[in-house]
Amino acid sequence: MSFLTPPAFKPEQTGPEADAKYSRLRWQVFLGIFIGYAGFYIVRKNFSMAIPMLAPFGFEKGELSIVLSMNAIAYGFSKFLMASISDRSNAQRFLPLGLIASALSMAFMIVPVQFLGAEHKGAAIALMAVLNFLVGWFNGMGWPPCGRVMTHWFSIKERGTWMSFWNCAHNVGGALVGPMAVYGAAWFGSWFYQNSDYYFLIGTYAFPAATAILVAVIAYCMIRDTPQSCGLPSIEKWSGHASKNYSEKAEQALSTGEIFKVVLSNKFLWYIAFANAFVYMVRYGCLDWSPTILTEQGIDIESAGWAYFAYEIAAIPGTIFCGWLSDHVFKGRRALPTIIFMALLIAVIFVYWQYITNLSVVIGCLIAIGFLIYGPVMLIGVQALDLAPKNVAGTAAGLTGFMGYVLGTAVLANIVIGFVAKNAGWDWTFILLMGACVLSIVFMGLTYREEQYLVEHKK
Repeated sequence: MSFLTPPAFKPEQTGPEADAKYSRLRWQVFLGIFIGYAGFYIVRKNFSMAIPMLAPFGFEKGELSIVLSMNAIAYGFSKFLMASISDRSNAQRFLPLGLIASALSMAFMIVPVQFLGAEHKGAAIALMAVLNFLVGWFNGMGWPPCGRVMTHWFSIKERGTWMSFWNCAHNVGGALVGPMAVYGAAWFGSWFYQNSDYYFLIGTYAFPAATAILVAVIAYCMIRDTPQSCGLPSIEKWSGHASKNYSEKAEQALSTGEIFKVVLSNKFLWYIAFANAFVYMVRYGCLDWSPTILTEQGIDIESAGWAYFAYEIAAIPGTIFCGWLSDHVFKGRRALPTIIFMALLIAVIFVYWQYITNLSVVIGCLIAIGFLIYGPVMLIGVQALDLAPKNVAGTAAGLTGFMGYVLGTAVLANIVIGFVAKNAGWDWTFILLMGACVLSIVFMGLTYREEQYLVEHKK
């Protein structure tokens, strides 16, 4: 589509004025992708907050877990397939387009509950599944353009630190889901419904969707595609730092077939992709089911919403700390801090399991899980960018995302945990989560030697 075609390179500027422009635009595009990516998480996992509120309408956990899984399946495929389009598209337009489409799909989630309901349960579940699939698919258009911006505007020497801060965007957006669901329903529910049983539809779906559209407009005004499209040199030329796989050819767009060939033939990308699947099983196994687990233990939905909030907010310092460790303590090695954080998670999940009825302990554990899990999530994305040329960066990260969301989230965290919880109880779900931590450590260990080679040969 011509609408998404990257802007042409402009004549290159040099001198102090160009340096000042470069520094200013780097901050601008960083804030643009930070705000834009946070917007995706405002309209991403809202269905998790809706699950406890749907029970009085006659919907059951097992069937709702299928709807929940559609989001992750779509996101996983989209993050991989749409990434190949993103690698050849204008990030300034690609990201807002995906965010607006996600918001509209989320807003229509009101329809199956209000107009179909349990009286037409089959049709309602099917429509929920389709809409949640679309939400996930359009959300998959968020990470790839951000990865494109990162590789074009930030050098390999600084990328880990910048990405650790940028990665907090989804925690900011995700943390708002709980409070927006609670207060959006309270503030605006009566505007649309006389029956308070329906108020949650506004807080969970409509209010976040409207906010996300506004965020998309702001992101469009701030993001720029590449330095060259602004009349500036490449980041490698400007900073003097390049990865070992960088060449002038890395600035050229590849065909779809060439992109997939480069990415799929890299065995180390597959190792971190499988590690990512088990990291995501832990991430969403804890996040998606925490409102349901807490309400089943007699904890009110408002407290569950704030526990959800605490989980996401704790990830911000955890992600930054993990990125700092990777760059400054482990000298660019990503596997070691990931392994340490996943090992600590085993102990935290065990405490969560044993004290599940104690709200204070549970919130403390969710804070610890949030602090520990998002560092590995971020570092695996950084590894993908390090292991691949910059013109396939989005697709490389998309492969890890595909495994994380399709296998790790949809299959393991949503469907498997949903049915295990129903048929065997929550005890077995915690055992599965601890096992996932162990497997993620094993697969990350397979990248250690290659990672040492990369560190030694960085310029």
